[in-house]
Amino acid sequence: QVQLVESGGGLVQAGASLRLSCAASGRTFSNYAMGWFRQAPDKEREFVAAISRSGGTTDYAGSVKGRFTISRDNAKNTVYLQMNSLKSEDTAVYYCAARQTYGLGATNNLYLYNYWGQGTQVTVSS
Repeated sequence: QVQLVESGGGLVQAGASLRLSCAASGRTFSNYAMGWFRQAPDKEREFVAAISRSGGTTDYAGSVKGRFTISRDNAKNTVYLQMNSLKSEDTAVYYCAARQTYGLGATNNLYLYNYWGQGTQVTVSS
């Protein structure tokens, strides 16, 4: 079992930056590939970014590529999402997810993730 707790959300103006953090506890963090997903009101949950167990492989949704950066610190059991040049369409609840895997890659398939955090709200005003 892995427990995930997100933090760092808030209300910002368009063009600003935020950094989300997701602290994991319970099992060996480096055994898990990690991902960030988001869900806006009346929309399905969608992929944002993913990172492999070692951090050597990352993947991004096209809508955030070049603006968002995912990273992880296995010594601190934490994954981050640096969000720059925020837009109003980035407004959503952001969820951290963990996928136990022996593989080396990063996946954008939310159905492959085993554990989820409670989410943190990001609101971008235009």
